[in-house]
Parts: sequence; C-alpha cells; structure tokens
Amino acid sequence: MDYSELLKVTGILLQYLLPTLKIFGYTLAFSIPLGMVVAMLKMCRFKPVSWITNIYILIMRGTPLMLQIITIYYAIPMIQTGGSDFFGGLFSGFDTRSDTYQFTALLIAFVLNYAAYFAEIFRGGIEAIAKGQHEAAFTLGFTKTQTFFRIILPQVVKRVLPASSNEVITLVKDTSLANVIAYAEIFRKAKEQMVFYSSLAPLFIAGVFYFVMNAVLTVVFNFIEKKLDYYQ
Repeated sequence: MDYSELLKVTGILLQYLLPTLKIFGYTLAFSIPLGMVVAMLKMCRFKPVSWITNIYILIMRGTPLMLQIITIYYAIPMIQTGGSDFFGGLFSGFDTRSDTYQFTALLIAFVLNYAAYFAEIFRGGIEAIAKGQHEAAFTLGFTKTQTFFRIILPQVVKRVLPASSNEVITLVKDTSLANVIAYAEIFRKAKEQMVFYSSLAPLFIAGVFYFVMNAVLTVVFNFIEKKLDYYQ
C-alpha cells in the first residue's frame, strides 16, 4: 500500500470510530452501576439471593464474551419464531433486522458480562474496609447511607481503581468482538479493507486506534490515582 492508500484507509476507519466508542461508553455507563448492585446482592445475607447472584457471575465470567454476544443476538429471533405464545408475544416488537436491534443485543451482552467483573472488584473493595470504620461512623451518629457514601465509598474507589482500570482497558479491545454479528465498527472495517487491498496494513492501523485510546485511558487513570493519593 502506498501513502495515499494508507491515508484513505485511515479516513475510512476514522468514520467507524464512533460506533466503537458507543459500545465502550454505553457499556461503562450501565455496567458500573449494575456491577455495584450485583456486588450488594452477592453480599446479601439472604442466601437464595447471594446464590443466584453467584450463578450469574459464574456464567458471565466462565463463558466467552463472544459466545454471550452470539447467544443474545440469536436468542430473540428464535423465541419469536419458535417460542411459546407468551414469550413470542413478549419479544414481538423487536425488529431483529434493524441496526438498533444489533446494537441493543451487543450492549446487553457487554453490560451483563462486564457488570459481573466489576461486581467482584467492587465486592473485594468493600469487604477490604475494616469493620471498625462502620462502628466508628455509627458512634458519631452517621446513618448507614451516610457511612457508605461519605466514608466507605471514597476508600473503595481508591482501592478498586487499579483493577477497574484494567477492565476498562480490556473493554476497549473487546469492542472488536462486535464484528462476530457484523456490527460495523473499526475492526470489522479493517478486515474488509485488508481483503480489498490484500494487505495487513489496515489491521495495523486499527491497532494504532486501539493503542491510542488505551494510552489516553492510562493517562486519565494515572491522573485520577494521583488525585486520590490522600486516601491512605
């Protein structure tokens, strides 16, 4: 490939940066809060709730994300055509041929998967806080809510930040798995351009995109860690 072709391919891939960022952004926006909820459910003293939560986490972490994407993407069409009247009617409003459905299926898979990982990270951070801090807060008249948000949560954020940053960086790379259901994002377009030009250069260009995104995230997380250094 000559210089002009490299520029052309770079421009094409740049057009598909937004779909990649959409998967990344929406997954973070939904999986982090859901992960906190799942962590709380796992720590619930009512055993059936914690058992069900453990099964969910085990499935999400024990099976490939690619398999989860494919399963969710094809499950609803199968339910529509071969399911019971109840479930067929429940999912009858989904147009499984639309781009919206494609993105929704991807988002569900990504959010459920990453929420399980974040849940374990958050649970570890919460349980690492000494119980004496809870008792001291209650002695000072803090409610459970005030204790959690004003004393426990800031320390948890500090403790879980390194592990969370690893998951976020992994998420950037995992967005490439969207190509298994033909979602138009950077990696899929890079593969198409590779075939068109019979060259590996488009894949290397896509790799540069992922590298730059992760480099930016690394700088951001390093900055946040320094800002939280006062929590010792």
